[in-house]
Amino acid sequence: MQIAMIGLGRMGRNMAARLLRNGHDVVAYNRTFEKTEALAIEEGGFAARSLEEVVEHLKPPRTVWLMLPAGGVVDQHVDQFLGLLQEGDILVDGGNSNFHDDKPRHDKAAEKGVHYLDAGVSGGVWGLEEGFCMMLGGPRKAFEHVEPAIKTMAPDKGYYYCGAKPGSGHFVKMVHNGIEYAIMQAYAEGFNILEKSDFREELDYAEICEMWNHGSVIRSWLLELTGRAFKEDPGLKDIAAWVDDSGEGRWTVQQAVDTATPAPVIALALMERFRSRDESSFADRILAAQRNQFGGHAMKHKD
Repeated sequence: MQIAMIGLGRMGRNMAARLLRNGHDVVAYNRTFEKTEALAIEEGGFAARSLEEVVEHLKPPRTVWLMLPAGGVVDQHVDQFLGLLQEGDILVDGGNSNFHDDKPRHDKAAEKGVHYLDAGVSGGVWGLEEGFCMMLGGPRKAFEHVEPAIKTMAPDKGYYYCGAKPGSGHFVKMVHNGIEYAIMQAYAEGFNILEKSDFREELDYAEICEMWNHGSVIRSWLLELTGRAFKEDPGLKDIAAWVDDSGEGRWTVQQAVDTATPAPVIALALMERFRSRDESSFADRILAAQRNQFGGHAMKHKD
């Protein structure tokens, strides 16, 4: 099928390439035209220089897939495309958008007769070869029209229609990322316990990851990637202890708060990411001072 891919970052570029390698007709656009041109040269497809050219090159009913950073950039492109698309066309937001933003975008598109789908996409930099896991919400007919492209981008059994309610796809993806935070934190804490043990000198973490991924109940792709990291840098000495977050973990915790749903592990995993960004935590210094005040416990002082 014919589809436009807007935004050729780490995910969008690989999604477009996967589509092109499997016989789909892709119209590509990126703010930096050099990326669009490079995709066309390396993989094929049509390199558009403007959003107007994207729409002109598509045949009705048009399908436009946005892979852009969450927030105002998405709203800007939604508004621009709604000024260009026609009744019956389909607009998909495949970025990491907050599910609360989908309803107003859906309603705005519906006023123009344009179908709006929200798509949560997981797969990272490995998606080109492994496929992208996809969670989609919005009108079923629009989903069914886009499904041939989705089948190509996703691995076998790797996509799911989450329902007609706007935001359902992004909501499921948000919870997915919250779970991801917790799993990653558990692995990190487990290996930290190993690191601080008397057995450390004889342990090979990459081999432990490999072993756990064969028959263990904690086997996973994240564990495989952890092992890969240990192979590349056994002591992780070249990596700064700073863990960023894309926002979806925060939204998951906020949803838990809003619905009074207990999610202590995910919440603590998010807090640990915040904590990682303070090399000399003021809170930890307060804790040390408190222990010294009430119990006379020793404190370490800066040089």
